[in-house]
Amino acid sequence: MITYSVEGVKMPKIKRRETTAWIRAVAASYGKKVGEIGYLFCNDEKILEVNNEYLGHDYYTDIITFDYCEGDTLNGDLVISLDTIRTNAEKFGKDYDEELHRVIIHGILHLCGINDKGPGEREIMEAAENKALKQLTVDS
Repeated sequence: MITYSVEGVKMPKIKRRETTAWIRAVAASYGKKVGEIGYLFCNDEKILEVNNEYLGHDYYTDIITFDYCEGDTLNGDLVISLDTIRTNAEKFGKDYDEELHRVIIHGILHLCGINDKGPGEREIMEAAENKALKQLTVDS
């Protein structure tokens, strides 16, 4: 089950049914099935608090992924700052909705085992994000 909730912000205008189907399709393309996935959309203040409390990081970020996967079943909590998504969309000249979906799937790709911190990993993650975004465009 995939759940969507908010804290300190309005629910983003995403088509939940289509987004859930898309997430399941992307997970399946990596041989994974979706278990319990919880999205929390929040503001910068909340994500800074979470980043500080759970990871010891004192900076803003667009997403924090908590991985509770078991075998091929994806389980996790994904905390997304809509403030940072808006800032990044403006900074990179991207459409807000595209940036939002990029971050939504970014967390799922982490749960599928794709990393983005080591040498060459950022490019692999970006390619996986772009491929997934194309699936969303085709499927919806």
